[in-house]
Amino acid sequence: MNVAIWLAAAFVVFSVAIHFASVAITACQVVKARRPARPGSEPPITILRPVCGIDYDAEATLRSTFELDWPDYEVIFCSANEADPVVPLVERLIAEYPQMPARLLTGDDRISINPKLNNLVKGWQAASHQWIVMSDSNVVLPPDFLKRLMARWTPGTGLVCSPPIGGQAEGFAAELECAFLNTFEARWQNVAGAIGLGFAQGKTMLWQRGLLDGVGGVAALARETAEDAAATKVVRSAGLLVRLDPGPFIQPLGRRDFRSVWNRQVRWARLRRASFKLFFLPELLAGGFAPLAAAAFLVGTETIPILALGGLVGSWYGAEFVLARLAGWHFSAQSVPALILRDLLIPPLWVLAWAGNGFNWRGNAMRIERAPSRMMLAKIVELAGKAARVNQLLTRGMLPASISRRRRTRIDRSNP
Repeated sequence: MNVAIWLAAAFVVFSVAIHFASVAITACQVVKARRPARPGSEPPITILRPVCGIDYDAEATLRSTFELDWPDYEVIFCSANEADPVVPLVERLIAEYPQMPARLLTGDDRISINPKLNNLVKGWQAASHQWIVMSDSNVVLPPDFLKRLMARWTPGTGLVCSPPIGGQAEGFAAELECAFLNTFEARWQNVAGAIGLGFAQGKTMLWQRGLLDGVGGVAALARETAEDAAATKVVRSAGLLVRLDPGPFIQPLGRRDFRSVWNRQVRWARLRRASFKLFFLPELLAGGFAPLAAAAFLVGTETIPILALGGLVGSWYGAEFVLARLAGWHFSAQSVPALILRDLLIPPLWVLAWAGNGFNWRGNAMRIERAPSRMMLAKIVELAGKAARVNQLLTRGMLPASISRRRRTRIDRSNP
């Protein structure tokens, strides 16, 4: 029993120290992010925004794309289906900002099982500039969005990204989503970035085109089911770092249901497990459940008083409250029970991550697959290269008119 007590006490002390250190590191990062961003240069940039369906507060999130403080940038919206309900909204916004170089491309290039990646292929090929930002359509882009990303591009950088922060939560299910996104996932991603182990997050990714084109273009991101996991490996294999913007961008949540929140967490957990097994293993202990259970064991053995357990619970979640307040992230009266429920759900979520490979993404049933063989990957890269050359010839007017019309009808719904 003495050994068990000593192990439990050591685990509690270690976990509390790591927890408070992670909160302190993230707090320093987000406070630093409030300083005005000063990029070293202001090159022209292409923003790719894949759209699919009508997200909560879709008009505000998409409109923010047109109101950025940057001297020269273009916007390319990508939709897999020209009949998608979001298409009329995108076309209306493009018409409202005639001074902005903005286009909507439709069509689906099947290079992987990842629908978002397939949707982005045509946008990458059509991009006019060497700097390209991929940004999901359900994230609000603040006016200094590009300034902040470019300011993080320092020597040795291969990619700049940012996790989303949940906001405008309506109902307890959305509060639970915030509990996962904000002071848990964003916190640990900030810590990883601060110690030089930054990894990509697909919500926002800033690329310098040459790096990705040098390994096969967007097709290189088909090496993993999740494009951000593939992006991390591409950057690291080049001997470069993934940098993180420490002030994450807001994703308005609105009203959520528990099934969708749970399914989304299972999907992300399975993708992390498939791509980075060693880093995923300690996630079982990342929340408050394990250390607080160990502290409860110490109370049961009368090693510590029950008041100590109460103080530990209060300080554990109080630290997350302070972090949210310092960062300006969503926090309400329902946030504390949401944080506790989140930590109770982490162990079953971790187990489910190992129990299967299937998940659902925006109505698409998907399975995690092994990375393509070298032969298959070479074929993917070859097809992507051919598509890029066809696109260049179309742009220069060097293909027969009949072929040009068919291709443009499929992919291009530009503003007249």
